[in-house]
Amino acid sequence: MGTQRRTWAGTGIEQRRAARRDALLAAGVDLLGAEGGAAVGVRAVCRAAELTERYFYESFTDRDEFVRAVYDEVGRRAHEALVAAVGSARSPRDRASAAVSAFVELMVDDPARGRVLLLAPLAEPALGGQGLELAPAFVLLVHEQLSEIADPAERQMTAVGLVGALTSLFIGYLDGTIVTSPASFVAHCVDLVEGAARRQADTMRAGRPPQPSDSSQAAAANSLDSDPGRPTS
Repeated sequence: MGTQRRTWAGTGIEQRRAARRDALLAAGVDLLGAEGGAAVGVRAVCRAAELTERYFYESFTDRDEFVRAVYDEVGRRAHEALVAAVGSARSPRDRASAAVSAFVELMVDDPARGRVLLLAPLAEPALGGQGLELAPAFVLLVHEQLSEIADPAERQMTAVGLVGALTSLFIGYLDGTIVTSPASFVAHCVDLVEGAARRQADTMRAGRPPQPSDSSQAAAANSLDSDPGRPTS
């Protein structure tokens, strides 16, 4: 056949292979991100994608490689959403709000992807040690928007602390520990970032040495106060 490529219904071999891979990844998101967890075996994935195992091994060496590919795909799309949101904002405060809102809305609008990104690494051996791949990028995005904090060390600590607090909030929302409306959840997370930046900036303008616990204590208090599922004494 030389360099001529076989086609089916006007579609080349490479395109069909890519379409099958996409179908398998979509099935993987649904299974890996199922509420309560689901078995992510080769047969289960093939059934969900309506493909044979032959096509699974066409794209993936084994089950663990597939799980990592699903995770990487979700992380890549989440990062793209963050970058796009920040790029369309004007002021530093707008960029901070846009970054947080985009990430929260991504998790809220598509909980399966949120569970893949945040919960799967906690339970899936194939992702052991991988953790939240998006965290460094998210820290950088938040860090860049905290322009009101002049001290570099304080800005970095605030950014890392905020991302940690937000991640815990995301996990709580996805696993049902936090029960509230999507709009309230997004607003709370945005307020968390903006409030921490204002508190640190006000502290430094007042000339008081910043206390390491200021941001973390305020973030924890805000999170607890807004959690309707928190038991009360």
